[in-house]
Amino acid sequence: MSNRTDAAPVRSGRRRRPTLVSPEVHADLTVTFRLRAPEARRVVFQGDWMYGEAPAEMTRDADGVWSVTLGPLAPNGYLYTFVVDGLRIADPLNPLIKLRSQTSASMVEVRGAEAQLWEPCDVPHGSVDINWVPSKSLGGDPRWLWVYTPPGYAESGDRRYPVLYLLHGSNDTAGGWVLAGRANFILDNLIAAGKAKPMILVMPYGDVIPYGSEPVKALSPKVLERYLLREVLPLAEGKYRVAPGPENRAIAGLSMGAGQAIHVAFCHLDKFGALGTFSLVMPDRFDARFASAMGTPKNVNERLGLVWIGCGSEDPLLEESEEFAALLDACGVQFVRGATEGQHTFAAWRRQLAAFLPLLFS
Repeated sequence: MSNRTDAAPVRSGRRRRPTLVSPEVHADLTVTFRLRAPEARRVVFQGDWMYGEAPAEMTRDADGVWSVTLGPLAPNGYLYTFVVDGLRIADPLNPLIKLRSQTSASMVEVRGAEAQLWEPCDVPHGSVDINWVPSKSLGGDPRWLWVYTPPGYAESGDRRYPVLYLLHGSNDTAGGWVLAGRANFILDNLIAAGKAKPMILVMPYGDVIPYGSEPVKALSPKVLERYLLREVLPLAEGKYRVAPGPENRAIAGLSMGAGQAIHVAFCHLDKFGALGTFSLVMPDRFDARFASAMGTPKNVNERLGLVWIGCGSEDPLLEESEEFAALLDACGVQFVRGATEGQHTFAAWRRQLAAFLPLLFS
C-alpha cells in the first residue's frame, strides 16, 4: 500500500459532461442559447424581439447539444423559448423564468457599458410585498397582490405616499411588472436621481376571467373594475400609507391592462388623477359607452390631469393607440404621446414606464 499523499484521485468510469451555459451574453452583445436534447430531431428558437420573423434554426453538435447565436441585442431584457419537435419549452438551464398564465418563457438580460434604468444600481432600494387575499368578487379565489413601497418607507413615520395602480397584460401574472418589467428598479433609480416622486405601486392579478375564456375583451374590464374598486383599493389603501384624494391616485396598464385602466378611469373620473396606457387594447365601443364623458372634455381634463399614451413604433397594436388618440383629440380631451421604439415586449414597456413615471404627481 502506498503512503504517498500526492496520489492521483480515483476517477469513476463515467465521463463528466462539460457544464453548459445558456444563455451566454458575449462582449459584442450577441447571445448564445444552448439546449441538450440528443433525441430531438429539430429544435428552433423564438425570441420576443423576433416578431414577424421565422424561428431561428438551432444546430446540433456531436454530443446532442443544440445551439444558436443571435444579435447583437440592445441592452435590455428579452423573453425566449425553444420549440423541440413541436413542443414549446423554457430554457432548462436558465433560472430566470417569466411566469405566465400559459407557456411560461425564459428571460435574458443583456447589459451594455452603461447601466440602464431597469438594472439594479447602487442606490437605495424599495421593497416588494406579495399579499395573498381571497376575493369575494371572484368567488373566493385566492388572488395575489404585489405592492412596491419606495426606499425609506418603513422609516418615514406617518408620511403618506401617492399610489399608482399598475395593471399587467393578457397571459401575464401579478408579478409581471416586477419580474420582467423591473418596475421596482426603474422607480428606485428615478427616485434616486430626483426624477420621480416616491410612490407606492400596487400590482393586482388582472386575469379576472380565466385566461383563454371568451369573450375576455368584453367582460374583463367590467369584472376587473368591480374587483379593483371593491377589494384592491380598500386593501391597499388600508394597509399601506396612501395619500388621500384622486390627485394622489393614478392607474396605468399594458395591452389588456391598458384597456382595463381606460375603462376604470373613465367610469370613475372622481377617483383617479392620471391615466397611462402602454400598447393599449381599446375597450369595446369606447366612443359610444363614454359619449357622455367625451361630450364634456373640460370635465375630463380637470379630473384626469394626465392621460399618457405610449406604444412602440413596431408594435402590432400601434393602430389601436392611434385610434384612441384620435378619439380624444376629436373630443378635445388632452393627452400626451409617449411613442418609443420597440415591439409588443417588455423591452419597450420598460422604456415607456420610465418615461411615464416622472410625469406623475408633479
